[in-house]
Amino acid sequence: MSLMVIAVTAAVLVWPAPFAAIDTWWITPLLGLIMFGMGLTLSTEDLRVVAMRPRDIAAGVVMQYVVMPLTAWALVRLLQLPEDVALGVVLVGCCPGGTASNVITYLAKGDLALSVGVTACSTLLAPLVTPLLVWLLVGHSIDVDAGAMMQSIVTIVVLPIVAGLAAQRWLPALTRRAVPYLPGFSSLAIAATVALVVGHSAEKLLTAGLLVIAVVVMHNAIGLSLGYLIARLLRMPYPKRVALSIEVGMQNSGLASGLAVLHFATFPLAAVPGAVFSVWHNVSGALMAKVYSEILGRARQS
Repeated sequence: MSLMVIAVTAAVLVWPAPFAAIDTWWITPLLGLIMFGMGLTLSTEDLRVVAMRPRDIAAGVVMQYVVMPLTAWALVRLLQLPEDVALGVVLVGCCPGGTASNVITYLAKGDLALSVGVTACSTLLAPLVTPLLVWLLVGHSIDVDAGAMMQSIVTIVVLPIVAGLAAQRWLPALTRRAVPYLPGFSSLAIAATVALVVGHSAEKLLTAGLLVIAVVVMHNAIGLSLGYLIARLLRMPYPKRVALSIEVGMQNSGLASGLAVLHFATFPLAAVPGAVFSVWHNVSGALMAKVYSEILGRARQS
């Protein structure tokens, strides 16, 4: 997926016109399809984890909604970012964990059940928490319609997940046949979302690209590091530390770009940090999965 998204981004930067001609309205159904796929793959066992391990899940969700928003706010203030870039960075920080974090946690040999539980809970809380955090962090200088954002997140995230769960319940045979194709389908949907965002802001991305990339890399690295360190301070075992590191550092950045396009159209660059984050966190996540799995392998050998 990382290679696909990088290739699509490069192609769109070279030939933005065909993608700029496509209405950004399509971002909403694309994100909805990704969330529908998440609903198709959630099982009753995944949901049972929340009840069986409330302390671990709560710790992960709190870290998700404290570390990344505050890191975004600190970077914005420290680097004195332009207003539209700052808004985009804050949007990324205030979104729930990304579904790709579950795949990366599996590859890293982390606690997969914990990762899935935190992703599910942070995603279902997003309609309330994300608009509130954005309003608290940037509402003093930018008009933030928290109610409209809440409705958008319910439409883009919650309803498709519920529809996916319903499909599992009422169309089990069809769901079983569809699930093996979901990773590839989700990758295509994410690549298409990034292509639309980049296509509509290619010129501005080329102008402010290095600044946005630098901020995204720092934001992601701080999230990965603090997720691990806080889990260690809580005396969690290594697989849990790995899961929470990845869970905190990887965001649903596609949702951030979608919200920027839907609610902050007067800030053209606001959608760009989410698009760049979508590319980078898959690259850094794959690298961290290799590092974490090798550390665990050496520990077992010794």
